[in-house]
Amino acid sequence: MTARFPAARPRRLRSSAALRDLVAETRLDVGRLVAPLFVREDIDTPQPIASLPGVVQHSRASLREEVSALADLGVRAVILFGVPAEKDAVGSGAFDPQGIVQVALRDLAADVGDEMVLIADLCVDEYTSHGHCGVLDGPAGDPHTSVDNDATLEIYGKIAVAQADAGAQVVAPSGMMDGQVGAIRAALDAAGHKSVAILAYAAKYASGLYGPFRDAVDCAIVGGGDRKAYQQDWRNAREALVEVQADIDEGADMVMVKPALAYLDVIAAVKATVNVPVAAYQVSGEYAMIKAAAANGWIDHDAIVGEHLTAIHRAGADVILTYFARWFAEAHAGRRSAAR
Repeated sequence: MTARFPAARPRRLRSSAALRDLVAETRLDVGRLVAPLFVREDIDTPQPIASLPGVVQHSRASLREEVSALADLGVRAVILFGVPAEKDAVGSGAFDPQGIVQVALRDLAADVGDEMVLIADLCVDEYTSHGHCGVLDGPAGDPHTSVDNDATLEIYGKIAVAQADAGAQVVAPSGMMDGQVGAIRAALDAAGHKSVAILAYAAKYASGLYGPFRDAVDCAIVGGGDRKAYQQDWRNAREALVEVQADIDEGADMVMVKPALAYLDVIAAVKATVNVPVAAYQVSGEYAMIKAAAANGWIDHDAIVGEHLTAIHRAGADVILTYFARWFAEAHAGRRSAAR
């Protein structure tokens, strides 16, 4: 009797969980994940972030505890974002040797410097009184005022050196200023930090998915403006390749696409084009949507997190920045224990 449907190899290879694991094309492991962490000045206990359930603004002490726990779980990298007690027009807390991220980096370098990759976000929006990613060429809130690109590059160089002095092994410029990677590379090299790497936010889109992050760093633009003049237009994909190549030409060691899930096509195009590691940032809005839907019982939290992270990796991301890093590490540690 002739079979109505011919037997197909893919179907045969899906017959059990163990067999599916054996032939899986994409394998995501905890070593590819970077945990974004917030550290706030002048607090003694962690402060919850309402729009990012399970994420907190850390004190110096709680940050050290969290990073130690992440290291024990096998997470190999963290990226720090600072929340200063005071802000000013040029974001001086970002390059102050006693600024919150620099102090925290020294703490972590002493604790886990040989175990973890310490990455510092390099920008000033968390530190400026006006909320932009650079210094302004006029009064905040004035519709004719814009970000002064070249003056901002000087500030970025100072930040890079301060972060490297404090123990950052990687600096991650996120402001999308033209020439930022070249200026930072020159500043690092001149200060003797030739081994400090640059992870460039090379294709950072002016997305609506950053809202919870801005809650986390107490950052709002004075006058209600936006960052569309310097972040990428989310309607454009080819433009990302131009931005990425420019950063590589200036000395970027790694490049990043941000956000992740809505830009899988961009991640794949970048991966196919470049020969440096490609990172993607599963941003705060992506995290918050999963948490909100799961809290209402509309989706299976664990299944969706795994599916999204795997999709980002499958698209070409070698490194994923995600607020789910600890969840993933704990979940997979449990599975490894059960397998034994």
